[in-house]
Amino acid sequence: MAAPSVPPLTNFPTVNNDRYFANHPTVTLIEKCSNLQQLKQIHAQMLRAGLFSDPFSASKLIQSSALSGFSSVDYAHKVFDQIPQPNLYSWNALIRAYATRSQPLSCLSVFTRLLNDCSEKPNKFTYPFVIKALAKLKCLELGKGIHGMAIKEGLCSDLYVSNCLIHFYTECGCSDMASRVFSSMPERDVISWNSMIDGLAQNGFVEEAIEIFCRLEGEGVRPNDVTMVGVLTACRKKLDVKVGRWVHAYIEKNGIKRSLILCNAILDMYTRCGSVQEAKRFFDKMVEKDIISWTTMLVGYGSLGDFDAARGLFNSLPSKDIAAWNALISAHEQGGNPKEAISVFNELQLSKTAKPDEVTLVSTLSACSELGAIELGGWIHVYIKKEGMRLNCHLATALIDMYSKCGDLEKALDVFNSMDNKDVFVWSAMIAGFGMHGCGVYAMETFEKMQEAKVKPTAITFTNLLSACSHSGLVEEGREFFHLMEPVYNIVPGVEHYACMIDVLGRAGLLEEAMELIKNMPVARSASVWGALLGACRLHKNVDLAEEAWEHLHQIEPQNHGAYVLLSNIYTNSGLWDKVSELRKRMKDAGVKKEPGCSSVEVNGAVHEFLVGDNAHPMSKKIYSKLEEIAGRLKSEGYESKKSELLPMVEEEDMQEKALNLHSERLALAYGLITLKPTRRIRIVKNLRVCEDCHSVFKLVSKLYDREIVLRDRYRFHHFKGGSCSCNNYW
Repeated sequence: MAAPSVPPLTNFPTVNNDRYFANHPTVTLIEKCSNLQQLKQIHAQMLRAGLFSDPFSASKLIQSSALSGFSSVDYAHKVFDQIPQPNLYSWNALIRAYATRSQPLSCLSVFTRLLNDCSEKPNKFTYPFVIKALAKLKCLELGKGIHGMAIKEGLCSDLYVSNCLIHFYTECGCSDMASRVFSSMPERDVISWNSMIDGLAQNGFVEEAIEIFCRLEGEGVRPNDVTMVGVLTACRKKLDVKVGRWVHAYIEKNGIKRSLILCNAILDMYTRCGSVQEAKRFFDKMVEKDIISWTTMLVGYGSLGDFDAARGLFNSLPSKDIAAWNALISAHEQGGNPKEAISVFNELQLSKTAKPDEVTLVSTLSACSELGAIELGGWIHVYIKKEGMRLNCHLATALIDMYSKCGDLEKALDVFNSMDNKDVFVWSAMIAGFGMHGCGVYAMETFEKMQEAKVKPTAITFTNLLSACSHSGLVEEGREFFHLMEPVYNIVPGVEHYACMIDVLGRAGLLEEAMELIKNMPVARSASVWGALLGACRLHKNVDLAEEAWEHLHQIEPQNHGAYVLLSNIYTNSGLWDKVSELRKRMKDAGVKKEPGCSSVEVNGAVHEFLVGDNAHPMSKKIYSKLEEIAGRLKSEGYESKKSELLPMVEEEDMQEKALNLHSERLALAYGLITLKPTRRIRIVKNLRVCEDCHSVFKLVSKLYDREIVLRDRYRFHHFKGGSCSCNNYW
């Protein structure tokens, strides 16, 4: 675009903000530009004409280069640096450009330059975008400083500045400060109310969010679709479908615009609150649907465990992008169906219709963790490297968890050490890994390094740390961590921390101290607390305290089959056969059935599952032949079965040894011995606690067959090698 010839401005005095050249032919052409190339041509004309000595003319170029539909913030910054005396409008345009393009650090850098180099002070058009940048960074202390500057300039009564401050404080999780800003506002618009409602809901203050909504109505402000999304978020977090239905009816009654975002929020509320049928009825009536609508329904079916419906919905999708695949994988993984989650991942790979992303890999790694599928997990690790994906904290945490739960602590540690910037989840995952493998000292050392790195622990960190102390018999250390939680780390111990501490004390035989701690708990006593005490009573054969713990546990979870089995074993070991019979009858009358033992072993990337007494495997004959061979070699070593493990359930003596031999972990062990090379570790995952007899057998097999065996049961890992176990019989 050619500009008409105009006299240069070099002979004119420097002009400020009086818009002297507002109608200059070259300046007027700026608004007519449709692409960056045209704007660059005008930029050249302005340089030749000397228009950059006029701040107003220069600010028009900055505005277009920074904020138009074809803008380039890098180009805008270069233009800005050429202006001899940029006015405040130019500074604000550049600050706004960086804030809206999610470049908060650059935004703050320009703001700092403004404070030092600009003759004008920041105004009500400056602060909102600086505050937005700080909200993205969640930098609370710096934000408070900027808030103070705005107060000094008398700008906190400005509606837009106050709305941005509300958003900033809620993004930083500081709802009390957001409420103070909101309450002090001389006037509010619907954005003010929306920011407050959504902020409270996102931070878990659901009752307060709903209360603010009721106040909005009372003050005569008409809510819009954004308002209702915030209220529905509160209902979803509260899991209150009753209030959610009322909100849905309110939307219909008041004719609030049903945008796609609002419809998806209604759908999400119903699925999260467990009312999937209502969600399906609403879904069928939706005029417009996007991938979020479809995936929300997929997740809803998955939460109910209705995998057939989820699959049917997936098959009917008009297009299957990676979000849809992720929803189906996640539905299976979170619904306790990890084997099918891996199957869907393999199907995705074969279909080549979409490329796995971070969410795909995190969900699939979680499924690998559950199954002990280390070969697939390792393949995903290689895939991440091959694809050049950045190993962020989400992926690193998933990999550490996978390797730890699949029994390869060395590789988990390799991933951990490869991370330069570790967040609290990465540190906590490594602490958990050490804990489940009985390496309590290493877990504590990792926690100390985490403190040195200035990473603030969470409640989950302490759960993992206390669990590590429990599995390693570190009683004094466990006590110290537990008592430091609130005064030093400002984390109030929850029921899960009390359960861990009861386990620490109980395993060490300090049953009276454990009981005293339960009595003094300031929170409700959960099943996990009484379960930990019951397990300790089994180890130390304390019948009276076991009966008390069982009664409390039974009141909370009357169908807990594990509690019946634990108490039955306690009676058996104490020779209380009448009580064993009475408990078995009570269990039968209540319709409680013992969960069948299930073990899995991974061979050549395929996970093979075995139930107790299973003969469905294609290689069953060879497996049982191997078991007979193992039994023969054990007998030649003088080993005798611990039949007390079966007495509560198997009365005929000639069946007791056979029943022990049919435990699922032994079937998995035999299959591993048959199919895996002698140099390969045999990795087995069991859904229940390994019994004492199988534990003794595994130790002997590791010696007799010169095999390294890694067994993960419900509570921890056992590494068998050369006739010994890493747990030192402390499990």
